[in-house]
Amino acid sequence: MNDITATAAPPLIDTRKPRRLMPGWYSIAWGSAILVMLPVLAVFWLALFPTENIWPHLVDTILPVYIKTTLLLLAGVGSLSVIIGVGTAWLVTMCNFPGRRIFEWALLLPFAMPAYLIAYLYTDLLEYAGPLQTLLRDLFGWQTAREYWFPEIRSLGGAILMLTLVLYPYVYLLSRASFLEQSMSIRDASRIFGCSPLQSFYRVSLPIARPAIAVGLSLVSMETLNDFGTVDYFAVKSLSAGIYDAWLNMGNLGAAAQIATLMMVFVILLISLERIARARQRQFTNADRFGSIDRYSLSPGKSALATLACALPVVLGFLVPFLVLGSYAVRRLDQLGEADFLAHASHSFTLSATAALLTVAVAIVLAYSKRLYPSHRSLTLASRFSSLGYALPGAVLAIGVIIPLAAFDNSVDAFMREHFGFGTGLLLSGTPFAIVFAYCVRFLAVSTGSVDSSLAKVTPSMDMASRSLGLNPLQTLRRVHLPLIRGGLLTAVLVVFVDAMKELPATLILRPFNYDTLATYVYQYASDEMLETSALAAMLIVLVGIVPVILLSRSITSTRQGR
Repeated sequence: MNDITATAAPPLIDTRKPRRLMPGWYSIAWGSAILVMLPVLAVFWLALFPTENIWPHLVDTILPVYIKTTLLLLAGVGSLSVIIGVGTAWLVTMCNFPGRRIFEWALLLPFAMPAYLIAYLYTDLLEYAGPLQTLLRDLFGWQTAREYWFPEIRSLGGAILMLTLVLYPYVYLLSRASFLEQSMSIRDASRIFGCSPLQSFYRVSLPIARPAIAVGLSLVSMETLNDFGTVDYFAVKSLSAGIYDAWLNMGNLGAAAQIATLMMVFVILLISLERIARARQRQFTNADRFGSIDRYSLSPGKSALATLACALPVVLGFLVPFLVLGSYAVRRLDQLGEADFLAHASHSFTLSATAALLTVAVAIVLAYSKRLYPSHRSLTLASRFSSLGYALPGAVLAIGVIIPLAAFDNSVDAFMREHFGFGTGLLLSGTPFAIVFAYCVRFLAVSTGSVDSSLAKVTPSMDMASRSLGLNPLQTLRRVHLPLIRGGLLTAVLVVFVDAMKELPATLILRPFNYDTLATYVYQYASDEMLETSALAAMLIVLVGIVPVILLSRSITSTRQGR
């Protein structure tokens, strides 16, 4: 009998040596990384070599005030956001009380409300001539402000409260996702050893969720640094307001770059502290994480307190501003036919849509290039560099964008004047291109994260099958991967679109002359105490922002499949 030797078929993809890198993928990946890094490098360069160095003057005068105020702002907003976000996340995840199912998604609604909007609204409601103080004077017979005490809304404390009301959802979102993923057997074991529900929270659930809380806190802190509309309206001297003042009021771009560099140091410290906080945390999921959650049954008194604790952030952070804004907007529906209003809306939608599509296109290239060439670490490094833009506050980003664009415009203009006798003027800076470029740099990380996570869920066997059928990498991406990850692509487009619609600092600085978006239109009128005039524009921003809230709520709820 003849011996038959079975030989294994060769693999479809040769894993013994790295696949040859195609220049196109490499160039686009690193080109994107360089474009994102360009604003950062430009800020550092101008800070080190300003045309007029007033750094010693800043250190001796206003800079200590900026630093102190910014630190107090970060501490206040961060502390309150952790208390509200973690507390409400644990209640809706682990306890049964009236309204729990509504609060699961309603606690995310303040995401849709820009901080500067509620700052304008609450100032209108709570100032001396506002309806609340007027009602109090009528009820108690007070005649002047000297006869009673009322907290000043336009203050550092007011800014902390306003920012907290719209930023705590970062902590809530990540904390709730962490609580949903935790194994119930660990909690049950703590109960066997005599822990009360509150002790089980402090000793078991909270330590396990600490990495997620640290990430949420770092996001809250970076958004606090990025805010300009609230601190400017409340006259809070933060670093963000300092950049705007140094550049546009003092006319000193070098001083603005130096303050921006200090802000980037703050961002680097925040990111470093976040990574240190979760450096030694290692978590492994258990099989029962997909089972249903056995929630605590609260007494009637505690149920009422839980409902109140969850309702307050929603009412103050979304419901009251939404109703007031809606009542103002209804009175101004005639603006829908005005040419100026339609132009502002068109600018916002066009800029945001363009930035969303561009960032998603680049994110696809970055994510797919890493999938094609997993052994090339340079592509992974390029992807990480491309995500740094999200950490840049809007005011810092505006400076970083305008420096290289202005240098390019000046070089082209000088060349054309020298050789052809006419100037070209502003080609990139001072045009909508600068705004779109800033949006792409800032929000590329959002698109990359969504696309990368969606692409990682596609099994490698799909790549192998398509290659065996004769498809090249580009055809595989177009015919196989893109249809499979269309949900992640849509999410990325929507989130970037909404973030760009709300972006104020970079838009305010980079916009061309007489070129407004809905955000800048609201800022200009509301800061001039004409909130009702801009209410319809503000309402459009809020309504668009509700879309990603729904997506986020669905995504975190689906992590516990056994519901």
